[in-house]
Amino acid sequence: MIASPVIQTSPNPIQVEPDLRLKDILKTLPKACFQKNRQKAWMSVFINVGMVALGYISIAIAPWFLLPIAWIFTGTALTGFFVLGHDCGHRSFAKRRWVNDLVGHIMFLPLIYPFHCWRILHNKHHAYTNKMDVDNAWQPARPHDYDNYPSIWLRGYQVMRGRMWWLASIIHWAGLHFDRSQFAPKDRQKATFSMLVVIGFAAIAFPLLIATTGLWGFVKFWLIPWLVYHFWMSTFTLVHHTAPDIAFQEPSEWNAAQAQLAGTVHCEYPAWVEFLCHHINVHIPHHLSTAIPSYNLRMAHESLKQNWSSYLHESCFSWQLMKEITDHCHIYDEKDGYVSFRDYHR
Repeated sequence: MIASPVIQTSPNPIQVEPDLRLKDILKTLPKACFQKNRQKAWMSVFINVGMVALGYISIAIAPWFLLPIAWIFTGTALTGFFVLGHDCGHRSFAKRRWVNDLVGHIMFLPLIYPFHCWRILHNKHHAYTNKMDVDNAWQPARPHDYDNYPSIWLRGYQVMRGRMWWLASIIHWAGLHFDRSQFAPKDRQKATFSMLVVIGFAAIAFPLLIATTGLWGFVKFWLIPWLVYHFWMSTFTLVHHTAPDIAFQEPSEWNAAQAQLAGTVHCEYPAWVEFLCHHINVHIPHHLSTAIPSYNLRMAHESLKQNWSSYLHESCFSWQLMKEITDHCHIYDEKDGYVSFRDYHR
């Protein structure tokens, strides 16, 4: 039985007209939003590499009491590497596929993220955003599924949806992206290649880092910035698609325009985070079309505000926002919306 949640999901979440199609929305966006700019793309790479280098220099020279600042800066800059690889995965970085694949693999290397594995699985998320039982990015548990989770799965889900949400990206990374069974036979060769690339990189880079800086050097220069990166990955992913008044849809009722326009969150983060992460949190236009490069997302969002503002879900990052999500958006029922672990009774 489901008790009333502390934060009640809107009984009538924002709904688009049933006959509204994605192409109707996309027609209202300026054509410039979809245009690739080689100079902007490569400038983003050069600036991001510079920021990561600056971060590692700061870790090397910072006194112990300033290390947390250096770690946070470096991990956030590494998140920018992921966003650039993310553009490559959507083929919105360069016109040539081989350039996208090469840059994507390089950007993902220090994150030990297999590029093709992520690209293939992530495209499924875009194709079926907020579609229950199909979307593979952090969809909430149904009451029936939650009731039947084995104890270890139950505890893991409670961890990922509670105050330790920042671990969820690590679980997602390890649990899906190195498992060949997740991929169709036609994709397994590319997936295996990307796995071998990052495993080979780690097999060389990690022992070399430990040999030259010691075990503490490995923790100091790689592990902690990598954990900061996963903090942002977990946070961005959760916030992009979770709010008390955002509905997940049953497969039989799923509507692409509803999911991509009204089911995705635009969230403003501090300016330095937006800069280092290439404004990926301007997320609604990205879900309407993955062909929009990251440097054009704000242009696209301004257009959406002019034409579709009543359907947009906008917020600002704060610890209160994370508290609201991680305290209440736990189990999702088609009729009653979200209910917290605390208020759910089996």
